[in-house]
Amino acid sequence: MMKTSRRSFLKSATVVGGALLLEFALPTLGPALGGPAGRAQAAAATTGINSFIRIEPDGAVTMTVGQAEMGQGVYSGFAQILADELGAEWSRVSVVSAAPHPDHNNPWLDMQMTGGSMSIRAHYDVLRKAAATAREMLVHAAAEAWGISPDGLSTEAGFVVDAAGDRRFGFGEIAAAAARMAPPAEPRLKDPADFTLIGRRIDRPDLPAKVEGRAVFGVDVTVPGMAYAAVRNAPVKGAAVGSVDRASIDGMPGVIDVVEVPGGIAVVADRWWRAKQAVDALAVTFAETPHDGATTAALMDSLRAAFEASDAALAEEDGDAEAALADATTFVEADYDAPLLAHATMEPMNCTASVGNGSCEVWAPNQSPVSVTAAAAEVAGLEPSQVTVHTTFLGGGFGRRFEPDFVAQAVAASKAVGRPVKLIWTREEDIQHDFYRPAAVARFRAGLDADGNILAWTTRISAPSVMQHVFPGAIENGVDPSNVEGAVELRYAFPARRVDYVMGKTHLDIGFWRSVGHSHNGFFTEGFLDEVAAAAQADPYQFRRRLLAHDARALKVLDAAAEKGDWGAPLPQGRGRGIAFHESFGSLVAQVAEVSIEDGDVRVHRVACAIDCGMAVNPDSIEAQMESAIVYGLTAALRGEITLEEGKVQQSNFHDYELLRMDEMPVVETVIIEGGPPIGGIGEPGTPPIAAAVANAIFAVTGTRIRSLPIRKQNLEV
Repeated sequence: MMKTSRRSFLKSATVVGGALLLEFALPTLGPALGGPAGRAQAAAATTGINSFIRIEPDGAVTMTVGQAEMGQGVYSGFAQILADELGAEWSRVSVVSAAPHPDHNNPWLDMQMTGGSMSIRAHYDVLRKAAATAREMLVHAAAEAWGISPDGLSTEAGFVVDAAGDRRFGFGEIAAAAARMAPPAEPRLKDPADFTLIGRRIDRPDLPAKVEGRAVFGVDVTVPGMAYAAVRNAPVKGAAVGSVDRASIDGMPGVIDVVEVPGGIAVVADRWWRAKQAVDALAVTFAETPHDGATTAALMDSLRAAFEASDAALAEEDGDAEAALADATTFVEADYDAPLLAHATMEPMNCTASVGNGSCEVWAPNQSPVSVTAAAAEVAGLEPSQVTVHTTFLGGGFGRRFEPDFVAQAVAASKAVGRPVKLIWTREEDIQHDFYRPAAVARFRAGLDADGNILAWTTRISAPSVMQHVFPGAIENGVDPSNVEGAVELRYAFPARRVDYVMGKTHLDIGFWRSVGHSHNGFFTEGFLDEVAAAAQADPYQFRRRLLAHDARALKVLDAAAEKGDWGAPLPQGRGRGIAFHESFGSLVAQVAEVSIEDGDVRVHRVACAIDCGMAVNPDSIEAQMESAIVYGLTAALRGEITLEEGKVQQSNFHDYELLRMDEMPVVETVIIEGGPPIGGIGEPGTPPIAAAVANAIFAVTGTRIRSLPIRKQNLEV
């Protein structure tokens, strides 16, 4: 962590209503999304306050953070780190979401955003230092009150206690006095051996409210005088509204107004169902676009044309791969592809907005309050300082709620009718107007010597760009780093390798999807590696061990998955195992899938998963995220596909964009390996290996290689 002075780290210690409020300046690093593997690089020595700790007179401790809670357990992890280092009572610690402000930027990105599986890993060190600063100020306040040296004093369960244990002050009792203490220049951090919360399985504090229905998600927001809006987006992305026959819904109950909003048309009514019925009945036409003839086949053909392109951008090169391929005795080549995918979050897109009197207030489940602020200000015709954003709990994010399109629509509707409006998309609008995971293709070539050792490895990838829309500055020399992540910087020992890239195009909106480029490149790379192992007549697990022999950390993860997955043990007739290994977001994951083919369909019975994320703040959360990421990736691998005809998305709901059902969920067994610093992410790394592990298991059963997703398109027989 970048060193900061006492003055720059603790910006202020004040008493507000009898509470101790500490404001900290945390080091700001360069954009983590700018490098090929999404790794943060120090870029500037600037600082910005982005962490606040408040200790109430009654001893309750609250931390305000810029990260959103969307089911990944970040609030629980933050609370564990804070409570452990501070010595607070676990039940008295809470974490809340901050309003958009540079003070609450993610220190790795210099912006307020939740994504990239970086919440805990970007904040772990700085949160500990902030908590340790607060702890030492409380200790010194108690020592002064008792007239003794602070040496020997400690904190536990929300109290400062002396060495003998016969005197104690509650945090709230000395909060005001602590605010007057000089903050330590370098607070002493706890020895990890003394942790009582970090590393423990602790129930998440946000779960009871969610289970009991008390938690407030975006769809739960109500404000006085609120109306409701349903939207019909243009069927082809970019199509302008042509004509609207408002008379077509005259007399429909509850209708307040028809409003043109960014991307389409909305009906505002006194109840949402009435708004939805009216917008369905509304006679509206949309203008033609140059993309009215776009199809999935044309998109995939355009991507595959990149295989023959002469102007590919170089993403990575080590050694002379072409020369090494010429020396190979065995040559392996294969093309892989993956489709467009929707996010399909449990909670559809929604936003409540109130515009009036020179201000705009927004309540929205979102991953980027700054993006929400900018979108709302633009539509409302206000300055960003006139916009207030409340981030609710998110019923799933997966990257979709980084985009503020639904916010802009709610603000437009509220501005038009002059009252608060809650806008909710139907599932059909949600699936047909997403910011999709890009379709992608890859061509691999590998050369082996006579002993089955890899001499060279090349990859060419083509996919529409994610970064071109959101972070264009991250594109360097024609390479979108998010499209090649998971294909570059591999841990395998390839003597010569080359990865290049051709940027594809589509009229659809493209965005972040859980694990981003790793989601398709994990499947591509690990699927092809299995093909190379077969060409070398080697066991897939042992072949990977040879390629990772130099990497003890990676070997430990691979071996743990193989052991947990009973690799090599006899299986019932008709079952097979597949293995895959992948590094993403600072974590190493290996998975072994056990599958069978039943009436032409794939049944995944079991997944053994090993993860090294550096440190396990809450093992229960890690296991939950591995299970979540596996079912998310498994759904996509088996069934997920967005297709186009006449420029329009064909899928509309869960009958034709199917999710894995509860009775189809495999048993998932997770092994957590403590690999030491640095800390890795957990929200996304479980997704990339699963498609390859399943595809490789299918080969073990059927002898059929899966090079194209979704797997349901394949005709499989044992």
